[in-house]
Amino acid sequence: MHLHILGIGGTFMSSLAILARAAGHHITGCDAKCYPPVSDLLAEKGIVWTEGYDDITDAMQADCVIVGNAIKRGMPVLEAVINARKLYISGPQWLADNILPQYQVLAIAGTHGKTTTTAMAIHILQTMNLQPGFLIGGVLPNLNTSACLGAGTWFVIEADEYDSAFYDKRPKFMHYRPDIAVLNNLEFDHADIYPDLAAIQQQFHYFLRTIPANGVAIKPRDDIALNDVLEKGQYSQMENTALAGDADWRAELLDKSGAAFRVWYRGEAVAEVQWDLLGQFNVENGLMAIAACSHAGVEPVDAAKALCTFSQVKRRLEIRSITNGVTVYDDFAHHPTAITKTIAALKNSGRHQRVLVVLEFASYTMRTGVHASTIHQAIANADGAYLLAPKFDVKGLPHFDKAKSQVFSTTDAIIDSVTSNVEAGDAILVMSNRGFDNIYQKLEDKLLAGLN
Repeated sequence: MHLHILGIGGTFMSSLAILARAAGHHITGCDAKCYPPVSDLLAEKGIVWTEGYDDITDAMQADCVIVGNAIKRGMPVLEAVINARKLYISGPQWLADNILPQYQVLAIAGTHGKTTTTAMAIHILQTMNLQPGFLIGGVLPNLNTSACLGAGTWFVIEADEYDSAFYDKRPKFMHYRPDIAVLNNLEFDHADIYPDLAAIQQQFHYFLRTIPANGVAIKPRDDIALNDVLEKGQYSQMENTALAGDADWRAELLDKSGAAFRVWYRGEAVAEVQWDLLGQFNVENGLMAIAACSHAGVEPVDAAKALCTFSQVKRRLEIRSITNGVTVYDDFAHHPTAITKTIAALKNSGRHQRVLVVLEFASYTMRTGVHASTIHQAIANADGAYLLAPKFDVKGLPHFDKAKSQVFSTTDAIIDSVTSNVEAGDAILVMSNRGFDNIYQKLEDKLLAGLN
């Protein structure tokens, strides 16, 4: 079958394209933009796509058109599809109809850490030779892909709360019907589709309704927003995680950097993890993955051993270059909480003399200033912050530290400033969920030119 994918450059839709190709379908697609590592991955898989939404040729020849949630009425290709009465379907629905019925589903949801926790669960199951199928919003370095059909019983999926399509405003995760669900955390995000936190909480409540009574949901013990969701009803087994006190699953930090931790299950020490990852947030992610995989048949001690060889997902505190003693990191964080935790992880690691943050306000929620009041808190622990000018007046915010933070109108201006101030032993932490104008290569080139 010929499937044409509208919005193929997105992390979810590109992964769907890879699954559909592996299932034997002929795949074409289109998108306005496609950034690495997704663009590189599609090329490696031999999936051809066209830029823009004006060319309707492939869509008209396709047997079915899969519509990404970035596609809107008025785009020429979508209008042509609708006018021709062609079969079209959302990505999550196509996945639910054509792929997921073959598996038991382990779904990982939450505001932060979905991609990393999903990657950890995949790595554990792969290491134990359980050969899971999976779909994830990032590229797994060990496997160099973001999706796979697998040959085992389980399918591990990053379960996004963003909407499904222009005509289906349910979250993607409502299509997945998991046997095991991880709820990493819950905060307000996606202001373009949700008016407030309560609206997102309602969708998480509906998500919990889809878990069978003999399934399980795993959540942090102290997450207030998720605890409020549970007040609306519980429909399956429920397990809690924590870093201290009583919980079904507990992680005891053995190193403040997060490089080692002990796993406790219902009061009994069951495993230890020593790895190359940094940050308390990664310990929390790892604990969730171990807990989830225990319900997929993996002993905690084996899951912990597997995590000792886990490599971080691309664009999640990924080292992009080390040039004359200056380390450039790429991180996907685009919410104040994630920004705060990532900066803290680098500071606590002791790896670097200073941590200089370069931040693009890329997501709709960040661009429009929904989290403006907490930006200064998020970057407060950095030794310097270089901000690509948002649409709101960040300099006018209360407590904005003009001595530590600078605002620039262009990427090139940021590069000139940060490279003139950086010293050997420093880290430059680039944070964005978009392409950021190829800033990583430009930084490396400038550092080479300036320090040689």
